[in-house]
Amino acid sequence: MTDLTALALDALIFIGLAWTAWRVLGRSIPIAVVPIIIGLLLAATGVLPASWGIPSKPGDQIGFIGVLLLAFTAGLETRQSAHLPTTADAKPLPRTQALRFVASAGMALLLPFALGTLAAHAYFTGLPGWEAPEGGAWMGALAIGLCIAVSALPVLIGIVRELGPLHRPLTQLALRIAVIDDAVLWIGLALLLLAAEGGSLLAGASALHLLAAGTLVMLAAAGTLAQRMHGQLPLWLVWLSLPVFLVAGAWASSQLGLHALLGAYFGGAMVPPAWSRRLPVERLGQFALIGLAPLFFGHSGLKIDGSVLGWASLQASLVLLVLAVVAKLVAVLLCPPAPSLSRREALAVGALLQCKGLMEIVAATILRDHGLLSEHAFAALVTLAVLSTLLTGPFFRLLVRRHAQADTGGRQTA
Repeated sequence: MTDLTALALDALIFIGLAWTAWRVLGRSIPIAVVPIIIGLLLAATGVLPASWGIPSKPGDQIGFIGVLLLAFTAGLETRQSAHLPTTADAKPLPRTQALRFVASAGMALLLPFALGTLAAHAYFTGLPGWEAPEGGAWMGALAIGLCIAVSALPVLIGIVRELGPLHRPLTQLALRIAVIDDAVLWIGLALLLLAAEGGSLLAGASALHLLAAGTLVMLAAAGTLAQRMHGQLPLWLVWLSLPVFLVAGAWASSQLGLHALLGAYFGGAMVPPAWSRRLPVERLGQFALIGLAPLFFGHSGLKIDGSVLGWASLQASLVLLVLAVVAKLVAVLLCPPAPSLSRREALAVGALLQCKGLMEIVAATILRDHGLLSEHAFAALVTLAVLSTLLTGPFFRLLVRRHAQADTGGRQTA
C-alpha cells in the first residue's frame, strides 16, 4: 500500500471517524479524547490489518506538526488571557488575594505531585513492567507524579466554554490556576529531563549546544524587547514571527537533548502578549486539535502494546484516577483560591483542575521517549487522561447543581 493511501486511511480513522463520533455523541465528550479512545481500542483488539500501513509515516509527521502547534498555542495562552472566557467586570486581584491565589495554585500542583510520586515509588514502580527503563526508581516515580499533577489548560478552556456563563466566576478561578500550573508543569518537565541526563549534557557540550542555548536566550530577549516597544507592528509581520518562535524553540530544545514539544511551548510563551492578543489563538488551537493533532494522539494509543491494555492496566488507571482527583480536591479545600468560596464551590474548582486532557498525554509521551516511563506506565497514564477528561464536566455539574439545590432549600426554609 502506498504512503498516500495509508495516509488517507489514517486521516479517515483518526480525524474523520473521530469527528463523526464526536458529533454523533452530541459533543457530550471533549473531542480531544476521541482519537485516543479509537487508538486504544484498535491496539487492544488488534483488528486493524497490518497491510493498511497504519500508523503511516506521513501521518506521524503531520500529527507531530499538529501537536507542536498545540503546544505552541498553549504557550501563547499562558502569557495572555484576552482570549479566555471572562466577565466584563473582571479586575486584577488585590495583593493579599493574589498571594492567596498563587498559594492555592501551588498547593493544587504540589500536593498531587508529592502524593503521586510517593505512591508510584512505594507501589506502582514495583509492579511487573512498570520500572522505568532509564533513570532508576525515583526518576520513574517523579515522572508519574508529574503526570498526576497535570491540569490541562487547552482542553479545560474548551470545557469551560461548553459550560457557559452561568458558573463563570468558578470557571475563571480554575482557568487562572491552570495557567500557572501549566507553565510550572513544562518547567518541571524540562528540569526532570535535565536531571535524568545528569552530567552528560555538560560533558558532551558542543558548539551546537551553545548555539541552541543562545537561540533560546535570543528568543526570550526578542520577546521582552518587542513587548516594550511603543506602537504596533503590522499584523502581517506578527504572523511571520510566529514560525520563527515555533521552529527556533523546537529546534533549540531538541538539540539540548530535551524534546521539541518543550521548545514549542516555551517559544509560544516568549511571544509578546501584545502580539498574541491580536491573533486568533483559539482558532489556531482548534485547527491543531481537530485537523492535525488527532493523528498524533490516535497513534499514541495505537502504538501501545495491546498486551498491556488489560484488566490490570485499567485497575492501575482507576487507582491513579482516584489518587489524582482526591489530591486536587484536598488541595483546594486546604487552600481555597478565594476566601469567599464555600466548601462545595472549592470542590467544584478542584473538579475542573483534575482534568488531565492532552497535556498529560504529551508529557507522558515525552517522558516515555526519554525512558522515564515504561510501556505499562504509559498505557495506564493515557487511560487516566481519558477518564479524567471525561469526568470533568459531569463532576463539575454535579457539584454546582447540588450547591444550587442546597441554596434553594435554605431560602425556602428561611
